[in-house]
Amino acid sequence: GSSLGLGRMAPRHVVMARAMAARGQRWLTTMSANPTATFKTSMGEFTCELFMDKMPITSANFVDLAKTGFYDGLTFHRVINGFMCQFGCPFSADPTSRRAGTGGPTGGTSFALPDKSIVSRDSKGNIPDEFQGEFSNLPGTLSMANTGQPDSGGSQIFINTKHNSFLDYFDRSTPSKHPVFGKVIEGIEVVAAIEKTRTGPGDKPIEPVRVETIVIVE
Repeated sequence: GSSLGLGRMAPRHVVMARAMAARGQRWLTTMSANPTATFKTSMGEFTCELFMDKMPITSANFVDLAKTGFYDGLTFHRVINGFMCQFGCPFSADPTSRRAGTGGPTGGTSFALPDKSIVSRDSKGNIPDEFQGEFSNLPGTLSMANTGQPDSGGSQIFINTKHNSFLDYFDRSTPSKHPVFGKVIEGIEVVAAIEKTRTGPGDKPIEPVRVETIVIVE
C-alpha cells in the first residue's frame, strides 16, 4: 500500500525537481559562459571561444593582451599550409622584421583571473604553463606557442589547421607541449584562406595578413 502511495506522489516531485534543475542549469550557463575573441583581419573576421572555465591563466592572459591593444596591428608571422597559422609577436607589426617570432609581452606585467586573483608575467613576459583540460591540438583550435622550455609562453599563439596531436602536452611521442585554450566557432573559412596564403622565407606570408584588432565579448 505505502509503496503505491509513494509511487503516485513521485512523478510530481520528479517533474518539479527536473524543472528546478533545468532552471538552475540555464542560470549556470548564463553566468559562466566563456568569453569569445573576434579577430578582425585584413582577410576577414573569425571568432573563437576561449576556454576560460578550464584554462583560466592562458585565456585571461590572452584576454588582457587583446583588451589592452597589444595585438592591434600585428601580423601572422608564420603560416604553414597543412599545419598551423602563428600570430602574436609584437615585432610582427613590421612584417619584414627578422625578429618576428621572438617577442612577447612586457616583463613583470600582470593580469586578473576570473576569481580576481592576480597572475604576474615573469621578467621575460612569460606565463606559467597550464597543462590541464586535456584539449587536443585539433583543427581550428587555439594553442599557446612556446620555445620548448618550461613556462616560456607569452603572447604568441597558433591556430591548428590539422590534428597536431604530437603537440599535446599529454602526448609522449615528442617533447612538445602546447596547451589548447580555445577554438574557432565562426569564420573557419577565413582561417583556411590565411592558411593558404603564399609564403616566402621563414614561412612568412608574402602579402602580410594583419590583425586590426581582437574584440573580446565576455
